[in-house]
Amino acid sequence: MPRGLVVPSNVHLTIGKIASVAQVSADTLRYYERERLITPAAKSRGGYRLYEREALRRIRFIKQAQQCGFNLAEIRALLALRATDAACCRDVRRVALEKKLQLESKIKAMKAMSHALTRLIKECSADSRPLDDCPILAALERENGVKRRGR
Repeated sequence: MPRGLVVPSNVHLTIGKIASVAQVSADTLRYYERERLITPAAKSRGGYRLYEREALRRIRFIKQAQQCGFNLAEIRALLALRATDAACCRDVRRVALEKKLQLESKIKAMKAMSHALTRLIKECSADSRPLDDCPILAALERENGVKRRGR
C-alpha cells in the first residue's frame, strides 16, 4: 500500500498491513505497544492484532517526532499533552524549545570533539612510526592525565 493511502476509519488493519503502510517493521509496532505508544483496537479470531486508522496517525506522529530528535519518553509526553484538555500550543512549544536547546548543546559538544580530532589528526604524519611514538595516542594519554609508559 502506498504511503499516501487513506485508510477508512472503520477498517481494521493487521500488524503486517499497518507496518507496511507506516513503513516500519512489525517488531517496531510491538515495541511501541510495549511502550504504550499505540494500542491495537482488537484481535482477530486468529489472534492477530488489529489496528484502526488512529494507530497509523500515531505511528506517523512518532516517526516524525523521532526525526526531530525526540526520544520515546518525550514523544509519550507530547502525546499525553495532546490528550489533555488543559494543554495548549504554548505547552507544546515549550517542549519543542527545550528539545531544540538540548540538540544545540549536543551539536556544540560534537563540534568541539570534531575540532579536537582535527587537531590530533594534523599532528600525525601517518607514517610507520611505532605506536609508542604515535602523536594521537600520546595526546589522548596526556589529555586524560595518564603518563606514557614504554612498552
